[in-house]
Amino acid sequence: MIKKFIRRILGVSTKADKANEPVLFGPSEHGIPLDDVSPNAIRVTQTLQRAGYKAFIVGGAVRDLVLGHKPKDFDIATNATPEEVKRLFRRAFIIGRRFQIVHVMFGQDLIEVTTFRGASSEEAPKDAHGRVLRDNTFGDQHEDAERRDFTINAMYYDPERQQVLDYHGGMKDIRNKTLRIIGVPEARYREDPVRMLRVVRFAAKLGFSIAQPTRAPIKVMAALINNVPAARVFDEMLKLLMSGHAMACLRQLRQEGLHHGLLPLLDVVLEQPLGERFVTLALANTDERIREGKPVSPSFLFASLLWHQVLEKWDAYRAAGELPIPALHLAADDVLDGQTEQLAIQRRIATDMRDIWAMQPRFERRIGKSPHKLLEHPRMRAGYDFLLLRCASGEIDQELGEWWTDFIDTDDTGREILLSKKPSDDGAAPAKKRRRRSSRNRSKGSEEGAQ
Repeated sequence: MIKKFIRRILGVSTKADKANEPVLFGPSEHGIPLDDVSPNAIRVTQTLQRAGYKAFIVGGAVRDLVLGHKPKDFDIATNATPEEVKRLFRRAFIIGRRFQIVHVMFGQDLIEVTTFRGASSEEAPKDAHGRVLRDNTFGDQHEDAERRDFTINAMYYDPERQQVLDYHGGMKDIRNKTLRIIGVPEARYREDPVRMLRVVRFAAKLGFSIAQPTRAPIKVMAALINNVPAARVFDEMLKLLMSGHAMACLRQLRQEGLHHGLLPLLDVVLEQPLGERFVTLALANTDERIREGKPVSPSFLFASLLWHQVLEKWDAYRAAGELPIPALHLAADDVLDGQTEQLAIQRRIATDMRDIWAMQPRFERRIGKSPHKLLEHPRMRAGYDFLLLRCASGEIDQELGEWWTDFIDTDDTGREILLSKKPSDDGAAPAKKRRRRSSRNRSKGSEEGAQ
């Protein structure tokens, strides 16, 4: 540290110093249109720079801008400490234990600001497997770049100069469509095993290949995921499932050997034609809604992924003599209890999943007041969309979904007519044709329990 300070004072540079200098890319090389950058992110960088600090848009936002994608979030990296950042903005809040960050609010827009992280300290608290538990070491920009996970996420963009700073060849890897971890892969995975899940998510989402040194240790070190807090694994799985490329991500998880302990049922489901079709339809609908900018319900997603495990246990309980409804509740309890240990599914989400599952037998009761009462259920829309998926996958007869489509769409008189018919009544041919078209369209554009 003293030698480093003396070199700075005397203006002496070494090979190590030159190695820490980034490659600079101008507008014609990186191709980022300034209009695509969040005005609030620009405002934060300008405020910090005018106060005498360094400040850059960093990480996934830079990667997406270079790729021509619209970033979901804009994060800022700076040499200002969290306390210094907080003083510059009216609505700013310091959060985090493992590493402190600042949330700067502009209405509903949140900009996350982090201080440049220094080289990982040997004194940083770690668990028995080497996972870093807390590390608030600040440092220089090149050290911050080295601490980031992948080369494509370690680029910094200065909106003022419209310049990209690239420390680890991220621009080259983007052009080659390669995902490469920074540093020694084994050490980086041991520090934070969630990085293995992130490898899968980015590779599937971006359509990148994983560099062999980055990929090789994953199958050997996959068991380290079991040491990560379940809540954090759940958050990462949710990002994976809501990436817009959910099925590709799940297949990549299996390919890399990372699904064990997370969603082990996929081995069974994806090897059964009926189960695979159901999960594929559910995730395809999810991906389509995300691409269209529509809301997606995590409850619906996990209810879909776990449904065939519930079905298996439901059948087993009924075979043992349990009545259908109690048997379904017991099956749901078993599945959720088992998965909560691995994924820490939030109570609210688990409650919604139970409601979606519990409604399925109720859809079969098309007599008396039962259908009218079901229409009033707060999760009716999600349950109905789930029913349509079951029909589309071939699990149950398409006629049931078509009947409910008509019952929802028609008026009180039409509903009474539908209730007066026996389920086996075919009705007029034109009406049946309309029902099929309506049911298909609803299945394709499933609401997925939109909130």
